[in-house]
Amino acid sequence: MEQEGVTLEELKKKMADFAKERDWDQFHSPRNLLLALVGEVGELSEIFQWKGEVPRGLPGWEDEEKQHLGEELSDVLLYLVRLSDICGVDLGKAALRKMELNAIKYPVKLCKGSSQKHTQFNGDSGDTAGKDQGH
Repeated sequence: MEQEGVTLEELKKKMADFAKERDWDQFHSPRNLLLALVGEVGELSEIFQWKGEVPRGLPGWEDEEKQHLGEELSDVLLYLVRLSDICGVDLGKAALRKMELNAIKYPVKLCKGSSQKHTQFNGDSGDTAGKDQGH
């Protein structure tokens, strides 16, 4: 039976229970989780590495390829959720706040249809501490 949707809070609890049942909390330091997350991002990257530009919806991909992609995306998400939990960060709230900040940094009237960094269209002097664009 497939769930219709899952919250970050549910994932956080399931990951905490999963780690506790296996006595893995001792290994789940922020550093270790971050390194595991980076490793999973690498595995995710390998799926796309030699495919060139891939169109939305992944036309032409086999079901097995899409399943593998889903597994690697899930690994990244689960480590991210676990890392945020261990660090005491409410990931949902942090993501919503970041979207609000990005809306200010990238106002629709100045950036619609453009891939320019905010420093290129709003006259900022320099990058804000090297932060990403959020898109």
